[in-house]
Amino acid sequence: MEKIEQLDHEDPSEVITTEDAVLKTMEAAPRVSKLYLMKVLIKLIPILIHLRRDRREWVKREGRNIDTKKYVKHAEKTLATFIALGPSYIKLGQWLSTRTDVLPQPYLEVLAKLQDDVPPSDFSLVQETIENEIGKIDHIFDGFDKKAKSGASLGQVYLARYKGRDVIIKASRPNIEKTVSRDILVLKSILPLATRFIDPNLRYSVEAMFSQFVETISEEMDYRIEARNLKTIRRNLSHDPTVLIPELIPEITSRHVLSMEYIPGTKITDISALDAMGLDRARIVSKVHRIFFKMLLKDSVFHADPHPGNISVTSDGKIILYDFGMVGRIDDDTRLKLVRLYLGLIEKDPARAVNVLIDLGTLEPSVNRYIVEKALEFSIRSLHGQQVDRMEVKALIDLTNKTMSKFPFRLPKNLALYMRMSSILEGIYHHHKVRFQFVKVLEDILAEEGLLREAYVEETKDYFRRLVKGIETSIGLAPILRSYLEADLRTKEMSPRRQWLTSVSIIGSGLFIGSAIFIQYNLYMGLAGLIASAGTFVATFAIARKKH
Repeated sequence: MEKIEQLDHEDPSEVITTEDAVLKTMEAAPRVSKLYLMKVLIKLIPILIHLRRDRREWVKREGRNIDTKKYVKHAEKTLATFIALGPSYIKLGQWLSTRTDVLPQPYLEVLAKLQDDVPPSDFSLVQETIENEIGKIDHIFDGFDKKAKSGASLGQVYLARYKGRDVIIKASRPNIEKTVSRDILVLKSILPLATRFIDPNLRYSVEAMFSQFVETISEEMDYRIEARNLKTIRRNLSHDPTVLIPELIPEITSRHVLSMEYIPGTKITDISALDAMGLDRARIVSKVHRIFFKMLLKDSVFHADPHPGNISVTSDGKIILYDFGMVGRIDDDTRLKLVRLYLGLIEKDPARAVNVLIDLGTLEPSVNRYIVEKALEFSIRSLHGQQVDRMEVKALIDLTNKTMSKFPFRLPKNLALYMRMSSILEGIYHHHKVRFQFVKVLEDILAEEGLLREAYVEETKDYFRRLVKGIETSIGLAPILRSYLEADLRTKEMSPRRQWLTSVSIIGSGLFIGSAIFIQYNLYMGLAGLIASAGTFVATFAIARKKH
């Protein structure tokens, strides 16, 4: 279980883990009455029925010729129901908006709009939380604005004055853990029933997905974890002059209270304000992508919730990041695979990209490689700024939908967060409607951070691993061939000419089989092997005829 770096003022022995956060959440769970359970179930059953029908139709028609308005209508009902059910369900909707392996595309687009724009609770209740954890507000702060600056599903934000400077105080909503733990118990109770409304190929992973959701929301409720996320990312980006991250104030930060410096800025999507300041919005979009993908590819810890409310811009064009409750953590092995994936996109090599997607576990090894590679080929052309005509665009959409429906991506928790981060950033880019080439940003990051060398080293290692695998498969046929030869030798003694022909045939056969296996990993090397094996057979046949 992952440990998270301690705060400056805490005992080193009190290191919080994800498991700790989950256990603490569930300790607050109240008893759930059958009446309340039935009320929630009545609201969720129509959603499950619509989702089951829509997903079946989406898969059957491969995402084509569907009634998009119907899908959007059902998705909007889902969104409205989640908002009505409260904080846990709002978070569930946000989390589901990343699951391309679960929901049809129209659902993803609607749920992606779900943000933490929730009316604040009464301040007297929040004040009790703050004073129970860090002390009397009047004693600690020089001033405190009791009107919430913004409201979120799990907490709310206030502006205060502390030791001569403006600070932001983020406080948990009253009894939030009790509310969330109750909702988790309800969801856990109805999970067996809900699985009846899910496609059979998804049922085996539902419990794992639910556990990931519980971990995510439990981490977000413990502000000590968010404080550590903030510190880690601030340190990692400290050498980047284009980004500002608030400084944590650890002495007035606790489990339910997070305190940091206040850095004002203009919202990233406020086009009129950014234009009035004379800022180049294309450069701003490029900066934002560079910052987030640098976190992903270089540091292995990345901000996973870059919605417009969490990104602002200063008057001189620097990017300000807020809210570090949701972060992704990727181990070095996965990080290097992502680097290799992007290298394949940069070098216009869809076959290499598919290899990495399989290595990441996001595609089944039995996937139809032709379909995926063709879809990636069109995507790569678009990424490189090449014109794709309307028929090619239609082909890309059809191929992508077919691939997604027949071979759904399996998204581990952190790769789901990565998909969330990428899709939200793409939304910011489309909002600004500026000229932007994502592949150029990637290429610059890989070069500037010294990641190209790592990527090529890993590609070389992977190439030899696949080569060895092909050879081992060929060698595996040796016992079969040997049995055949021994049986043949028992019947009659072989002449020297026949022995020679058999030996060369075995070599040619091994080369042919190995090349046939290897061609799916490297087209050119595989073809070279096939040509060499064919040449071996032709030469052998010609020599045999000549000797005869």
